[in-house]
Amino acid sequence: MIEVTNIHKSFGDAHVLKGITTCFDKGKTNLIIGQSGSGKTVFLKCLLGLFTPEQGSICYNGRVYSDLSGDEQRDLRQEMGMVFQGSALFDSMTVEGNVMFPLEMFTHQSKSEMRDRVDFVLKRVNLIDAHHKYPSEISGGMQKRVAIARAIVMNPKYLFCDEPNSGLDPKTAILIDNLIQEITKEYDITTVINSHDMNSVMEIGEKIIFLKDGHKEWEGSNKEIFKTDNEAVTNFVYSSELFKKVRQMYIEERN
Repeated sequence: MIEVTNIHKSFGDAHVLKGITTCFDKGKTNLIIGQSGSGKTVFLKCLLGLFTPEQGSICYNGRVYSDLSGDEQRDLRQEMGMVFQGSALFDSMTVEGNVMFPLEMFTHQSKSEMRDRVDFVLKRVNLIDAHHKYPSEISGGMQKRVAIARAIVMNPKYLFCDEPNSGLDPKTAILIDNLIQEITKEYDITTVINSHDMNSVMEIGEKIIFLKDGHKEWEGSNKEIFKTDNEAVTNFVYSSELFKKVRQMYIEERN
């Protein structure tokens, strides 16, 4: 679990995060949503320890990040896996090399042990015969699965995903969503996903945080989001004709 208490973050005169308090549950897919400029990316970087809030605290399973020593903070960051928006794979490395990279950087495992672990996670994301291919030789969906494999290769307690469906077709996006949710439950990880994809919200949004102008405007589940009368949330969620129809169907059924 990650507990966030009253965090504020500014850059010069720009007050980006304004007193956010929430928690992200273990074993659930937690989504951060909101319009561009709402503070989603800054919030995610604070959770990753890349930005330091001027006020408030972030607590990881009872450990307050700002109270930890430099070595303890580095140890905690090794418990975090990250899936970047553009996958961020190394073009000059094979799939195997990309996934093995964190093990080479942060562990003292033998080459054999590392290969066994890489084989395991690549099999888990349904990439069995891609070890010796380069990122340019595989599809965008496969690249995303490699990125997920790299993110979980160190057995993280926390998994962070920044727009994991960016650039993917709808069918592949659903597969990636399902894979992230399966891994979250299978390994009992605290997963936090920064997303603007409403399909993801409806499919895997077990806990949703909606940000507006740096404030936490609303939180709830993908079931509860249909029931809210919060105008900012409904304007964001039902901006497309499809979700307007879904909303109307829900209202008619409720009445």
